[in-house]
Amino acid sequence: MSITSLGTGTTTYTGVGSTTTSTSGSTGSTSGTVASIAGTGLLSSLGLGSGLDVSSIISALVNAQEAGPQAQITNQTNQDNNQIAGLTALQTALSGLQSALGELTSSTTYDTYSATLSNTSLGTASTLPDATAGSYDIDVTQLATAQKRISTAQASTAAVGGGTLNISVGSNSMAVSVSSTDTLADVAADINNASGNPGVSATVVSGVNGDQLVLTSTNTGVANGFSVNASADSSSGLSALATTLNTPGSNEAADAQLTVDGIAVDSASNNVSGALTGVTLSLTSTGSSQLTVAQSTTPITTAVNDFVTAYQQYASTVSTLSSYDSTSGEAGVLLGDPTLNTIESQLSNALGSSVAGNSIGNLASLGITRNSDGSMSLNTQTLTTALTNNPQAVQNLFTGTNGIATNLSNLVNNFNSSTGVLQTRINSLNTDVTNMGTQQTALNARMAVYQQQLVQEYSNLGSLMTSLNNTSSYLTESLDAMNKSTSSS
Repeated sequence: MSITSLGTGTTTYTGVGSTTTSTSGSTGSTSGTVASIAGTGLLSSLGLGSGLDVSSIISALVNAQEAGPQAQITNQTNQDNNQIAGLTALQTALSGLQSALGELTSSTTYDTYSATLSNTSLGTASTLPDATAGSYDIDVTQLATAQKRISTAQASTAAVGGGTLNISVGSNSMAVSVSSTDTLADVAADINNASGNPGVSATVVSGVNGDQLVLTSTNTGVANGFSVNASADSSSGLSALATTLNTPGSNEAADAQLTVDGIAVDSASNNVSGALTGVTLSLTSTGSSQLTVAQSTTPITTAVNDFVTAYQQYASTVSTLSSYDSTSGEAGVLLGDPTLNTIESQLSNALGSSVAGNSIGNLASLGITRNSDGSMSLNTQTLTTALTNNPQAVQNLFTGTNGIATNLSNLVNNFNSSTGVLQTRINSLNTDVTNMGTQQTALNARMAVYQQQLVQEYSNLGSLMTSLNNTSSYLTESLDAMNKSTSSS
């Protein structure tokens, strides 16, 4: 504590709580000493005249008055801050567990399938979340192809002839205007650049006999084949071109044809979807193969491992918060805390529960066990076996209506929500810390007033002692004078 007396009689007080409260009008300060008041050096002379260390006396009195309230404020503030830190650490650990439980209860974790063809030359297979595990015989007799027509050859600079070329794909069509000077290259460019192109592409191949226009459907399948004709007012050259392009040849549109377990399937595309729910076949050749669709266990295994890791972090945090060292006497900031005890108890009960009607029953049977120190272990072989034998039972154990992960997730969400017990307690403790700050400010103000009162009292005492000393000196001098006068007579 430091005391500073000012020339104007105003006092600045710095208490042991490290909060400084000062009044206005300060003109100077001295830390740890009592300076002169109003420039008279009264307290200093008082100390010299009486043999008293006035500065130390005032400091001791202020410290004694302040010690009790200051200790209460400091202890309560430290306790509140420690509890806030502990509850925040618990929140963080539960957030990690909450995230892992979200992964463990997500439908996408379990709706992942793999599809393989025994004859890889047939193509590949992919799946969607709505696939169903099973084995199927696939026999592909025809691949889907796009229609292609080729014109007769002519010189690259030769004009085709004017008119209109009408090209249709299904119910969609476009009319391409051809000028009397257009070459095959010009016609190809007009077809490709047309805004209403129904689904054809054109190119010109320059061969030994001249240029030839190649018209191709942009999509495979019979439904995507095209037809071509020239308008009645077209030139003979353009009409001949339309007739050639409309005449079937060796590259006609065709659908993919296959059977799935003997059931005939027709597809305009070689990417066959819809024949098997959730499965797409990407065909590259004809032939036979067995298709195997199986649930992928990799996402489930990853989710379980993530859960175990998150729980380990939670258990480690709880162990630190509730620890006690008998040698040093140091205790965790939440040792014996009722909120922590409640969370531990309810999560432990949920982890040790069984799911009625489930062939696995509990976490231990799945290879997930808790150790004596509160940590968690995973037997990956036990988990792998369960996933291989009955992945649906594993999913139900975690995500069923009364599934373990479902119940755990509900508990953690309740504890860790913005209105949950943890945040409610943290908010209350923060309010208490604020109140302690207000009390600290008030205490510092009281001590400043008390210090000034003491300074004034000792100033008054100094004045009195000075007066008495002066009187004593006067009387002594008078007596001495009288004694001398009597001796002389």
